Amino acid sequence: MQITLNVNGVSRALDLDTRVTLLDALRHHLRLTGSKKGCDHGHCGACTVLANGRRINACLSLAVMHDGDAITTVEGLHEAGGAGLQQAFIDHDGFQCGYCTPGQLCSAIGMLDELAQGWPSHASDGLEGPFPLTQAEIAERMSGNLCRCSCYPGINAAIRDAAKSGTGATEAAE
Repeated sequence: MQITLNVNGVSRALDLDTRVTLLDALRHHLRLTGSKKGCDHGHCGACTVLANGRRINACLSLAVMHDGDAITTVEGLHEAGGAGLQQAFIDHDGFQCGYCTPGQLCSAIGMLDELAQGWPSHASDGLEGPFPLTQAEIAERMSGNLCRCSCYPGINAAIRDAAKSGTGATEAAE
């Protein structure tokens, strides 16, 4: 099937088998290898990308479902406004081996945007925002992204720092 993906601001035409996942289209057809194949079941979050500004597990989504969509991968976060979050990850040592980092970054961008829009989470007190960025909120909202090196203190500090400075959320989601 012929589809077009707008990946990191560039329109890319692809001719794919309808069974190809978005992750495999990005990694194998477009050679964007930042998004990682971790569990291939949606459990680890290493494959998280932004589709039209919303975070998704690319391993669970078929590429043909995103015909015409704007996809942001870790390779495009800097240009999309995620530089502040990326710097915060460096400043707070929010990564060790780096395997989960692309998914953590994309998920953090998405979750900060959800928080800015007033979306509640299971940890939120009530349904009406705004919601403070507590440790419980971060843990709940980032629970789909695992880090085997246990860099959670650095990841959490980076997210808090990016949220305080207002970098990395809405700009990258647009």
